[in-house]
Amino acid sequence: MTFALPDGLEASAPPTARDGVRLLVAHEGGIEHSRFSHLADFLSPGDLVVVNTSGTLAAAIDGTRTDGTPVTVHFSAALDDGSRVVELRPRGDDVTGPLPDVTEHDVVTLPDGVRLVVLEPHPAGQARLWRAAVPLEGGVAAYLERHGRPIRYAYVPRAHPLADYQTVFGREAGSAEMPSAGRPFTSQLVTELVSRGIGVAPITLHTGVSSQDAGEPPQPEPYRVPGATARQVNLTRAWGGRVVAVGTTVTRALESAVDPIGVVRERRGWTDLVLGAEHPARVVDGLITGWHVPGASHLMLLEAVAGAPLVERAYAEAVRARYLWHEFGDSCLLLP
Repeated sequence: MTFALPDGLEASAPPTARDGVRLLVAHEGGIEHSRFSHLADFLSPGDLVVVNTSGTLAAAIDGTRTDGTPVTVHFSAALDDGSRVVELRPRGDDVTGPLPDVTEHDVVTLPDGVRLVVLEPHPAGQARLWRAAVPLEGGVAAYLERHGRPIRYAYVPRAHPLADYQTVFGREAGSAEMPSAGRPFTSQLVTELVSRGIGVAPITLHTGVSSQDAGEPPQPEPYRVPGATARQVNLTRAWGGRVVAVGTTVTRALESAVDPIGVVRERRGWTDLVLGAEHPARVVDGLITGWHVPGASHLMLLEAVAGAPLVERAYAEAVRARYLWHEFGDSCLLLP
């Protein structure tokens, strides 16, 4: 799907009330406009809302290259061998892309004299993300808590505390950037869902950095689908309820845990799943999501759940009605 995003539709700061953002509901019967606080009105008893419990890291930290050049490092996935995936960017709030001249064996000095050593592109053959060695006593998460800050892009001109980048579901810090589809939820809204007979179940998927080039597929990400959630998903579908994923992260995790006969299993590991027209969703029936920029691979995932015609109608209406984009922006509920 292609579309043009007009100027002025970028949410530049957190909303006053998390659940006060606008909610566009797109279904086969048409499109409705509401507020996120009224989400329960569009779901039914017996539906299951699946959420991501990953917490957001203070994943941006300043450093200095060997030649004295100031840089900002964005920490992404923790790899099984103890190394980290990182993105190196010029320092500055108006930066729009990664450093173009990173090479293997580059060294970046971080606060407290920590030395980050660039090892190799990750994955091989590209030059945006790198595998790096970062020897740290106590682990990267604790170090970032002391010295880091949330990753912030140029459309957010002012710094905001890490709490503004957490969702109400966040329990295990590990995401480079907020699983932002869950941001508009509040404890009161979750209580409202449960009181109406709508289930809520967790998965965990730690997100990587989201600054992909247009058309770049999502990176492999670590995930966990608990056995209890797998059973809830299977029972919901068996009883005729809908499984509604909160975000592309939840969709990716659930669809990575489906066995060959369409049953969700308890599973953990790394997923490199790319959903799209050739790999449609099998167990996710609906999707709560933010708004994605033109060319983002997330648009393919939306179409894999809701179908291209419904997604195109939703985006055309969102542009017309001037919904706000990005992590602090408005929301969409796709119910094919």
